[in-house]
Amino acid sequence: MRHARRRVVRRVTRLTAVAGLLLGGAMVTQAAMADETPGRSAVPLSAPPSATATGADLVSRLGTARTAGSWIGGDGRTVVAVTDEETAAEVRRAGAEAKVVRHSMNELKSATATLRGAPRVAGTAWAMDYRTNQVVVEADSTVSAADWSRMTKVADGIGGFVRMQRTRGTFTTRLNGAQPILSTGGRCSAGFNVTNGQSDFILTAGHCGPAGSIWFADNQGNQQLGKTVSSAFPGNDFSLVQYASGHAGQGADVVAIGGGKGVRITGVGDAAVGQRVFRSGSTSGLHDGQVTGLNATVNYPEGTVTGLIQTTVCAEPGDSGGPLFSEGIALGVTSGGSGDCTTGGTTFFQPATKALSALGVKLLVSAQQGAGQGAAPSGAPSSSAPHSAMAPGAVSPGSSAPVTSGTQASTLLARLADPRNVGPGLLVIAGSLIALVATRWIRSEQDRKAYREYYSATWG
Repeated sequence: MRHARRRVVRRVTRLTAVAGLLLGGAMVTQAAMADETPGRSAVPLSAPPSATATGADLVSRLGTARTAGSWIGGDGRTVVAVTDEETAAEVRRAGAEAKVVRHSMNELKSATATLRGAPRVAGTAWAMDYRTNQVVVEADSTVSAADWSRMTKVADGIGGFVRMQRTRGTFTTRLNGAQPILSTGGRCSAGFNVTNGQSDFILTAGHCGPAGSIWFADNQGNQQLGKTVSSAFPGNDFSLVQYASGHAGQGADVVAIGGGKGVRITGVGDAAVGQRVFRSGSTSGLHDGQVTGLNATVNYPEGTVTGLIQTTVCAEPGDSGGPLFSEGIALGVTSGGSGDCTTGGTTFFQPATKALSALGVKLLVSAQQGAGQGAAPSGAPSSSAPHSAMAPGAVSPGSSAPVTSGTQASTLLARLADPRNVGPGLLVIAGSLIALVATRWIRSEQDRKAYREYYSATWG
């Protein structure tokens, strides 16, 4: 019996490896892979969050006149910026660390409002840096010396807590990279699966396409995925793509991170400064970094977007709309930024909570699992706070999830070849599996090389 079990495990492993080979080239998010089923068990990759009061709770209770934001320190403790010793004492009694600063959140907000009221300069961005108690204004390589001088004068008029700095590359939306979801407007990455209770949708970036855009899962336009039914950009940067079938199908609660592996999404929450986060995209795959700012404003060439999450996670064109998450908690979808995953850069994300609230939909998530319990879609958020006190280096993307469950591995090849089960980035064509993999790899390399050659001057 033991030997028979080992043979079954080896067969499942080989079949899963085939799936990983097919899906690894695309690195697309599982959100739109309706044919892939998450496993019925998931082992948490990190310790449970601390019960320490969150910075957001303390800031909300103490008020913006006495505080100036919060973040997660290097030791995992919550740090709250306060304007006086009396408030600092309250923070310490709550179990968090206090840092006395000069400027309150009200002053920081007033500074950003003044910047928004100045003449718009494409290629600039700003965000509150809670840790230095400053508003940081960045300008990319496209901003002229004259525009930079004008913005500097505006900053000088606000006060010395506005810091001006140049950044490499250009602030651009992440469109036109590699596939997995394609329309006449370009190529993007799917984000998270959501529902309004009657129909299922893909949450992705708004700049990917206006309402009415038709999305396909293949270059030939033969495999229609769905249609954009709601879009917000600029101002915000989110949109809904309604599945043509009306349903996301199995695997809706998993985002793929490449190599046939996925991460279960168990809830949605707000990001925190200092938090370690992860992003998956169809061009560059899985990458991690840290949240450096909230409520960031970016002046893209196409328009201004506000209320974004600023991070050190890299991204490249084609990663637009891809998911940002940590510990299995959905945080946002990729908007844009500067740099790439070779030299690094800054990437901004549309907060998921704001998008879901504005669109009136709920995230399709995996239920928290107990012994002997399987995953079940749910609209309820996870009980674990995404910004709980935890050392930034100790967090993980979330619970592991295989591309297919062991009980269904025997039919994996049949399901991959079934045209009814096609997902973005998975091109089902006639011929052998070897030919399919070779075609996907060659096309991906050609697209990346062509893009880099054409835009080498822009991206520096």
